[in-house]
Amino acid sequence: MTAIDRPLFRDPVHDGATDPTLVFNRHAGEWWMFYTSRRADAPPMNDVSWVHGTDIGIASSADGGATWLYRGIAEGLDIEPGRHTYWAPEIVDDGTEYHMFVSVIRGVPTRWAGHARVIRHYTSHDLFTWSYRSTLPLSSERVIDACVLRLPTGGYRMWYKDEADHAHTYAADSDDLARWTVLGPAVECSEHEGPNVFELGGGYWMLVDEWQGQRVLHSRDLETWEPRGLVLDRPGQGPDDGGYGYHADVVTSGLGAYVFYFTHPGQSDDDAARQGDDNDRRSSIQVARLRVSGDTLVCDRDEALEAPVLPLEGPVR
Repeated sequence: MTAIDRPLFRDPVHDGATDPTLVFNRHAGEWWMFYTSRRADAPPMNDVSWVHGTDIGIASSADGGATWLYRGIAEGLDIEPGRHTYWAPEIVDDGTEYHMFVSVIRGVPTRWAGHARVIRHYTSHDLFTWSYRSTLPLSSERVIDACVLRLPTGGYRMWYKDEADHAHTYAADSDDLARWTVLGPAVECSEHEGPNVFELGGGYWMLVDEWQGQRVLHSRDLETWEPRGLVLDRPGQGPDDGGYGYHADVVTSGLGAYVFYFTHPGQSDDDAARQGDDNDRRSSIQVARLRVSGDTLVCDRDEALEAPVLPLEGPVR
């Protein structure tokens, strides 16, 4: 058994790995992590340009999540000339090809507001090179952070953040991952982002990032969601694991449920908007175990983990 490093991963190019999502590469027999590669090393310009102009980074693990190798960036995402912004990838494997749903902003804005954010659909056969399929017609032109789950009755459901409606989570359904029908608001209990939905312990769970930890919600039918407290709201004691845990992805398997999240180790909880030097901006990927306890989820960030935390043979299909 190999101990899991803390932090789990740091981007060796810009040191700004955020918004992780995990997928098993069937051809390579490895787990791949896709993430927003924030430009933590960008010049200090007293604006938020450093969180824009971002690529989607890739790291791979052949040993069940113990070690991660930086592999570069997802290619083929640009559909017009210039430098653009890619955030929060979600990847679905339909057994034949891979589908990416990624948040896209034109150019490199210097402000948070005043520009459209859309979710685009791409496909790939190798997880490196991607082909554009469509820009999804969703509930507004200020949508980010897609999460997609295969429904038990067939088809797929996407949850995403609609910033035009008080930063609430919306839902949309599709039979084929290409054409989507918006259902409307799904979670309106708070302002939040980064929904992630998974099945565990006989029920469905959603985590959303409230910027003070992850709000836990529970559902029996994927329709009605009941808040059940917070996880990742208290700092861990390990390297780079102080402060809140942001924008998470959960992988469940016979090994258990593991939540992959990012931290801003150079910031205190009160400094989330600071635009200082590289250390203020840098981010690290961490992993912790989730368990069902009573009617909610619990997570001990300081629990020592040993690999594999991801099944070596990939998910059960």
